[in-house]
Amino acid sequence: MVDNQCTAGPVKAYIMSDLLKKFDFDNTNDYVKLTLAIVGFYVGMFYLEYVDTEYSLWLTWFLTPLIVTFLLPAVIIVLIYISSIIFHLYRLYRMRVVDGVQNDWRQAARLAVCALWDAHGWLWHGYDIRGLENIPDGPCLLIYYHGALPIDMYYLNARLFLFKRRLMYTVADRFMFKIPGWSSLLEGLCVIPGTVQTCAGVLRAGNSLAISPGGVYEAQFGDHYYRLNWKSRIGFAKVAQEAKVPIVPMFTRNVREAFRTVGWLRGVCLRLYAATRVPLAPVYGGFPVKLVTHLGEPIPYDGALTPEQLQRKVASAIEKLIEEHQRVPGNILLALTERIYEMPKKRKYSKPVNGACQNGLQKEKEDSPCGECDKDKTNSVVMDRTTLSNVDLCEVTDIPV
Repeated sequence: MVDNQCTAGPVKAYIMSDLLKKFDFDNTNDYVKLTLAIVGFYVGMFYLEYVDTEYSLWLTWFLTPLIVTFLLPAVIIVLIYISSIIFHLYRLYRMRVVDGVQNDWRQAARLAVCALWDAHGWLWHGYDIRGLENIPDGPCLLIYYHGALPIDMYYLNARLFLFKRRLMYTVADRFMFKIPGWSSLLEGLCVIPGTVQTCAGVLRAGNSLAISPGGVYEAQFGDHYYRLNWKSRIGFAKVAQEAKVPIVPMFTRNVREAFRTVGWLRGVCLRLYAATRVPLAPVYGGFPVKLVTHLGEPIPYDGALTPEQLQRKVASAIEKLIEEHQRVPGNILLALTERIYEMPKKRKYSKPVNGACQNGLQKEKEDSPCGECDKDKTNSVVMDRTTLSNVDLCEVTDIPV
């Protein structure tokens, strides 16, 4: 370190004199080049003289957990592309691979992909499902809370197909169909960009369908307080009323502790989302927390209910699941501890923790409107409703592959 400081003066003088000889001061462009060269020279000398190697190693060690936190979500993207490759391989070599094993190459590919996701859920998150008996044998509409990454839907669909040979259709945002390499996977797993008519047709054909009313908006701008961000979205209620099917509410404990979005960029991401309709909020996490999916009792079809009333009823059912099974606010360390020892909630809240008006409509409790709607609205992230006025169902819901 002492030797570097002693020899720095002559070295600087020699390099600077050499630099000055190479420039033509009559040429204006050379002034710019000279400025850049001098700045680069002094920055380099600064690092040469003042940056300690041990400090650099310490800084790298210190930042490693932060880097890993943002890299772990990429594992999910890698798994999605592996699933897509599996579908491509089965499609290309279906006559060789599937012959004698499965009559339908898509069925064989689904089994391989679902086995991959079920293994990941079991090993990394200790994934479990409770209330599976609440899913009826016939068609039904599954409504769930959307995490930053909806991995709970990946795991649920995988387990349903592996152990019950039941394939559930899902609704996805249109941007997912534009991602290179995903088309075969989305088609094979029956992921659709649904409108009200398409979704109702799927249910009338005897299939089950999953929808998240909050969609990518709830994924990006939700937090560990687990508030519903449905606003005035009632498309799923119209689907259920038109198809005359029951609705099964769903919530996965600790889904926000597994993956989270960066909160301090929320304002910028909100403006970008309103302009582009593309989710750009950075996601971090990938923590191996305990994930448990809770399926509530089915809400039967009732033709006397309006879509708005049905929306409030389903929102209340999901908020009840959150109140019963989720600590609010969520805690990553406690969620990690639950992999070893499951700690029940110590107390129940007298009223929904998520606020009575997060879905944008006043809840009816004993036929009286909620008096704190205005307060909840001011505390939540509110999008300009004019940007959502011409958006169909598939653009305000996001169901994963």
